[in-house]
Order: sequence, then structure tokens, then C-alpha cells
Amino acid sequence: MQFLWFTLASFVVLLSVSLTTSVPIEEAFNHCLKLHSQTPNQFSSSIYTSTNGSFTSILESTAQNLRYLLPSLPKPDFIYTPLDDFQVQAAVICAKQLGIHMRVRSGGHDYEGLSYVSLIEKPFMVLDLAKLRAVNVDIAHNTAWIQAGATIGEVYYRISEKSSVHGFPAGLCTTLGIGGHITGGAYGSMMRKYGLGVDNVLDAKIVDANGRVLDRAAMGEDLFWAIRGGGGGSFGVILWWKIKLVPVPQTVTVFTVTKTLEQGGNKVLHRWQTKATKIDEDLFIRVLIQPGNGSVPGQRTVTTSYNALFLGGSDRLLQVMKHGFPELGLTRKNCVETSWIKSVLYIAGYPDGTAPEVLLQGKPTSKAYFKAKSDFVREVIPEKSLKTLWKIFLQEDGPLMIWNPYGGMMSKIAESATPFPHRKGVLYKIQYVTGWLDGEKSMAKHMSWMRKFYIHTTPYVSKYPRETYVNYRDLDIGMNQKNNTSFVKAWSWGYRYFKGNFNRLVKVKTKVDPSNFFRHEQSIPLLPTAKRG
Repeated sequence: MQFLWFTLASFVVLLSVSLTTSVPIEEAFNHCLKLHSQTPNQFSSSIYTSTNGSFTSILESTAQNLRYLLPSLPKPDFIYTPLDDFQVQAAVICAKQLGIHMRVRSGGHDYEGLSYVSLIEKPFMVLDLAKLRAVNVDIAHNTAWIQAGATIGEVYYRISEKSSVHGFPAGLCTTLGIGGHITGGAYGSMMRKYGLGVDNVLDAKIVDANGRVLDRAAMGEDLFWAIRGGGGGSFGVILWWKIKLVPVPQTVTVFTVTKTLEQGGNKVLHRWQTKATKIDEDLFIRVLIQPGNGSVPGQRTVTTSYNALFLGGSDRLLQVMKHGFPELGLTRKNCVETSWIKSVLYIAGYPDGTAPEVLLQGKPTSKAYFKAKSDFVREVIPEKSLKTLWKIFLQEDGPLMIWNPYGGMMSKIAESATPFPHRKGVLYKIQYVTGWLDGEKSMAKHMSWMRKFYIHTTPYVSKYPRETYVNYRDLDIGMNQKNNTSFVKAWSWGYRYFKGNFNRLVKVKTKVDPSNFFRHEQSIPLLPTAKRG
């Protein structure tokens, strides 16, 4: 293991800088970094402040939610983009020594902006891992080491470069940064066959709160357990994941079938709830639900689009659907046989004919103002209740729901195997999203609708706790807690994200980061009796 140690001389210099209040914090930070580098000029070229012409473009580069880029929200004092593991290590040591609050960003899909906005304290910096995106695939051993700043699309592409019959079961959105994606679970279109991304992680390298670079053996099984689903920004900086590759067929099949309410969509959706978790685990059928044009001009309706990946050819798929979900009426005409890597593009929504090389572009290209929430459903929602929900759903301008089926491998893995607890008994997960383009002007209206709709779904989703997906952070949870202590607030969202696993996460956090260096608005808290280091 590599360690960085301060010499007495460097410590005295650093102390003198940190005590000089007239020195901007980025200068003190830069000076500290130079004490640990044989190539000091690399550091200054990777630090961006508001006076730098590239600051705004770097800040906004992977951020997708424009709500958190508004001028009224706090901006980091500086952004640091390290070039290798040792620079990440130095950054943690220096930020801790200088008392600089650090936010860590690997991809930026972060729904509530916690990786690049701090609503709880200033000054703060962003450690942006965007330049750390190596993907080293080892087909002979069915593994790959991937750096935290790589996107899931880049990972998929690099795997496909080496083999057409290997894949990895992670995100459907290809611009996700792999570092933070896996810390929350990483679900995707092969989850019913192979589980989540975290279920297929073999090792990792992190920088802990003491600035040490640790692999699985060095960090121990408790911390290795915690980082695989316990959410980002609580335990350390992920440098690398070692993942297990999974087999995929030479030919897979994808399809999308859309039903409106007028076409019997309500009945088909009701049947999907009873079928999707029990059907062949090679088949993943999610439902995208949004407003559409009704049969009467000017009338709005609800459209349900069944978007699917099947690990096999269309002949077998049609037999599976005939016996497992005939209500959808799938025909051979609906089926598209393709390679696994091209199915990634299809599920991600790229236009037909898009070359896989688009996955190497990495960063997301679209941004919007949006608010999202999530739920897990354990009992079928009755048809009559669905009709009630549609009335409220259509009150919003551009709402979207995505229902992702569980079952298969997801029901076979114990709730406590990783911090991600939403396993056996879950029928499907709902993601709610509403977006708009006119900024603050209509923000209150859209946020209000989302909260209203979320309240109306309460009777139909999981209870005690109402389960929520940690990768869809929701700062509404705990916001109205009467007891305003951060620890009590944390229990309000902690049990919803992690259920009983929250207790173990708190114990691990208290042990490995007793000074609570890695923190944000919903980071894992310390035990109340813990002594702050």
C-alpha cells in the first residue's frame, strides 16, 4: 500500500500557509499538493477557480439537473481534476489538513447535486474524477478493472471491443459515471439474470479518510461491504472497481410495444404487474409511462411503452411471451435481433443505426430542470386505483414514470448481502420524474405537483419503511422532521434507502471515518456517542 507522510519541514510550511488567512484556500491547497509531487505544475493546471475561463464548463460538464446550477445556489471555491490515484490521495490529505469541505464527483447524474453543490457548509471544493477513466478488460479471467471516472457506456464499449459474448449488468443510461453508480447499487436490463452491478464487484481501490489507498484486503470486509451499495460520499473516494464480467449470447432481442389507455393499456399494465417478475429471467421488460395524444384531437391520454431486452433470439422470446405475458400481443414484427452492445444503445434510446463508438463520448449531452422520486412496489396496484392515479398524472405538463421489474436473481440474493436491501418480495421499482425548461419561473408549480403525486401513491407502495432508491437521492425526505438533529433526520431517510442495513452502515462509518470528513446532506452519520476525531 502507498502512503503519503508529511515531513516535519513540509508540515511547518503547510501550517504557516493554512494559518495565513489572506491566502485563498485554493492557493493553500495547491501549495500542499506541491509538497507531495515531483511534478508540481500538473497540480496548478488541474485546479479551476471562478476566475478561470474553464470553471463554469468544468462545473457544468456532467451535471444534468439545472436546478442545481442556478446562480443563486452556492458554487465550489475551486474544482480539482486529478490525473492519477496519487493526486487523489494528496487531495484528500490536503483538504483534511486545511479543513476544506470536499465533494466528490465521478459522473454527475446526481439527482440532487450533492457531488457539486453544498447546502450545508462553505467553503467547499469539488474533487472531479472525470480524467480517471481507464478500463482494463481481462477476458481470460472474466474481469475488468475500471476507474471511477469512466462512464458505464465506456465500460460496455471496452468490454465489447474484446468480446461479443461478455457484458456487465449495470446502468441503462450510458453516461453514468461508474464510480458513484456502483456505490448505490447499479441496476440495469440484466438485473433479473445477474443481479446488480454491486453483486458483480470483486475488489475495489479507495482513498480513505486518512489518505490511505486501500484494496479489498486492506480495507476489510466491513468497509468493502459498505461501499457496494451504501451510497457515495460517505466512506472514501472510489478509485477503481474490479468487476466480474457475465456471459451474454451472440444474439439478443429487443422490442418496444406501446399501448394507450384507449388500446386497453390499463388492463395490460395490471397484468404486467403480475407477470413481469415471474417470467423467464432472461427477459427484462420495463414500462415507460407518459402523456400522449388521445383518440380525440386535443385530448391527452396515458401511453405505456414496454421496452425490453431478451438474452436470446426472437423465436424463443415469442414462446416465452406466449406463455408468460400474452396480453401484450408481441409479434415477430416487433422484435429486433441484435448484438448485446447494440442492445445497450437501443435501451438507452439512441436512434437506429447509431454506431457503438458514441459510447466513448462519455459526458451527457442533455440537461433539464427536474425533480425525481422513487418507490418500490410489493403488491399489485388494482386497475381501479391506476385509473385514479392517471387523473393526477395528467395534471402535470411532462411527467414520466419508469417501472422496472424485479424477480429472478434479485429475489435470490439476501437483503443483507450488500447495503442495497430491495430484494425478495419487490415486484418493481418506480422512478417518478417531472422536467421543465423555464427555470425558476415554474419550479414551484412542478415541485408541488411531484410532491402531491407522491403522496397519492402512498397506499400502493412499500410501507414501514417506504423504500426508496439511494441513487435517486431525494432531499425532501427528512426535510420536515420535527427533531432537527442531523442524526434523527438521517434515520428518516436511512431506513428508506437501506432498511435494516442502515444500522451496520452507521457502525462502519463511525469506525472508518470518525471525524466525518466525507459528508454531505444525506451521508451516513456517525453514532451519536462517537467521539469526533
